[in-house]
Amino acid sequence: MAGPGMTAAAAGRLRRIAGLSVFSAAMVAVLIGLGVWQLQRRVEKHALIALLDARLAAAPVPLPAPADWPGLTPGRDEFRRVKFSATFEARPEAHVFSSGSAVRADITSPGVWVFAPARVEGSGIVAVNRGFAPEGQFDRIAPAPSGEVVLTGYLRFPETPHLWTPQADRAKRLWFLRDPRAMAQTLGWGAVAPFYVDLEAPAPATGVPKPGPLEVHLKDDHMQYAITWFGLAAAVGIAFAVWLAHALAEARTPPPGGDGFPHA
Repeated sequence: MAGPGMTAAAAGRLRRIAGLSVFSAAMVAVLIGLGVWQLQRRVEKHALIALLDARLAAAPVPLPAPADWPGLTPGRDEFRRVKFSATFEARPEAHVFSSGSAVRADITSPGVWVFAPARVEGSGIVAVNRGFAPEGQFDRIAPAPSGEVVLTGYLRFPETPHLWTPQADRAKRLWFLRDPRAMAQTLGWGAVAPFYVDLEAPAPATGVPKPGPLEVHLKDDHMQYAITWFGLAAAVGIAFAVWLAHALAEARTPPPGGDGFPHA
């Protein structure tokens, strides 16, 4: 029969095994949950990519009427292709700094997007992103065309500033996010639509600023993340199994002078 000291030692081992079992099970459950969440995110991301691809490939439709503007939302209307006639206003243009683009594979160097106000008959002023001008080619930026022109592009919505967004340099007409209303207020464009248009065509004769078609290039690393989380779950499970096998083997080996566990 085991003495009191041996009974306490065996009970301590059981508590350690039970405690680590609960902790390991919780860790494995959390890691598996994170892996499943990444797989769900992957499905959602693929659905979003398919939706945006369909919008970008659709035939252009007329610009929404002002009566419809309050109901426009990024989730339902961003990247909608549009075609409309407009006349560019003789107002200062705004530049938005960019080091690349997630929707224009041809934009890989620093430069600026060139924004200009365009008057649409019956709709008022719409800000148009005329295209990209790379650093070193600002002197080649062509003026906006005169007279009424037919524009094809994509509906886009203003960006929201973050804590780390630099302040606009209004004296240089330089912004660091796409905020047509702030541009309009500073440069005297008047009231503008709650959206802007990324120009697809036409392009100026100089090629600067350069408009162009948009493409979806959303980052999709969710499968890699899921594999990482599942791998960590497996590692925790294996490590616990190895430790448990070792602990049980030690418990079955009677120490000198007695058994590891009390007998019935």
